[in-house]
Amino acid sequence: MKKRICVIGGGRWGQNHIRTLASLGHLGAIVEADAERLTLLLEQYPGIEGYSGIDEAIRTHYDGYTVALPAEMHYPVGVKLLQRGLNVLMEKPMTLTSAESAELVRLAGESGARLMVGHVLLFHPAYRKIKEIIDSGKLGKLFYLYSCRLNLGTVRTEESVFSSFAPHDISILDYLTGDSACSIKAKGSKFLQDKVYDSTLTLLEYPHNVHAHIFVSWLHPYKQQLLVVVGSKGMIAFDDATPEKEIHFYNKRIDMKNGIPVKVEAPDEIIAYERKQPLEEELAYFVEHLDSTIGINDGQAGYEVVKVLETVHQIIEKQ
Repeated sequence: MKKRICVIGGGRWGQNHIRTLASLGHLGAIVEADAERLTLLLEQYPGIEGYSGIDEAIRTHYDGYTVALPAEMHYPVGVKLLQRGLNVLMEKPMTLTSAESAELVRLAGESGARLMVGHVLLFHPAYRKIKEIIDSGKLGKLFYLYSCRLNLGTVRTEESVFSSFAPHDISILDYLTGDSACSIKAKGSKFLQDKVYDSTLTLLEYPHNVHAHIFVSWLHPYKQQLLVVVGSKGMIAFDDATPEKEIHFYNKRIDMKNGIPVKVEAPDEIIAYERKQPLEEELAYFVEHLDSTIGINDGQAGYEVVKVLETVHQIIEKQ
């Protein structure tokens, strides 16, 4: 029998969940507090159940629930669902504090529910291909990575740029290194508002002497979503903001010969990868793993990202 998923939240991103699950044939219900918006959505998707609140949707026991609500609602809604053993895909950030995230992980473990977090870029085929290249040994020993997520806007008044932009970058770096950062340093700058940081630079150290940094800003002349990965045998660059979205492999390195650094270069490559929609891949993965184990973006991974967000804010507030 086909799995039926209930989407909680019919706002901008929730509508992406609704549309994608409908195209996959798994949309079962929509929860939306705005009566006018709910009516429009149900007209658009006939035969789908609609609820103004989550309690009735919970009583129906759908196969899974995706939560696309404002971040402050993630924890209370997650508790309601996971206490009842219901499977959840929680949009990012998982919660506002690491303590709340840890509690959701605990509840999922106790109830046997599947808990997944919507770090959708881990289902971007380009990042999956880059992970494949790293694991193949083509880059050699991993040295360092950096991620830049830059744009002019959207400026928030309730949260700093790191919370708004960086969850994707943290999840990508953890995914590519296969670990969590063991050391974090950060600096932030405020220009437009007294309490909101407009740009941050975060330095992370991972096990095995792997280093990384994340630079995010919403005060930048052009959009950039650049990832660079440097290893002992080669280097990769990928900018998701470019129309081409190409993975460039730079076949160059520095070798030490008798204590002398020697530049070694060969022709560069453009690495082909299958072009797929990340959200479709993510939601299909969630549906397919409702009866097994969530191996990508599980609750523990979501907790690790929130912990970094929390740590960075604590560091920059002390500067």
